[in-house]
Amino acid sequence: MAIIEVTLVPIGTKTTSLSPYIAEAEKVLKDFDVKYELNPMGTVIEADIDLGLKAVRAMQEQVFEKGAERVYTVLKIDDRRDKKASLEEKIKSVKEKM
Repeated sequence: MAIIEVTLVPIGTKTTSLSPYIAEAEKVLKDFDVKYELNPMGTVIEADIDLGLKAVRAMQEQVFEKGAERVYTVLKIDDRRDKKASLEEKIKSVKEKM
């Protein structure tokens, strides 16, 4: 299971507000069998790596369909194979050490 953080930045829009574009991108995730959480700077997806990357691509396309002329996308991927990883486990591990 991979943990993928994606940040989409629409460019070439008529507004400085990004939320309408991000809201449309988030809606796309309902079509995929992935766990996800929106945060103030992006979206974290928990999924098989191939499915997660397909979901990211669909999110990016949705931003284009919403009217952006360019989309700057930042990805961070933690694809751990030695043990099961989840969003909750990553947070729990840090909190236990605090």
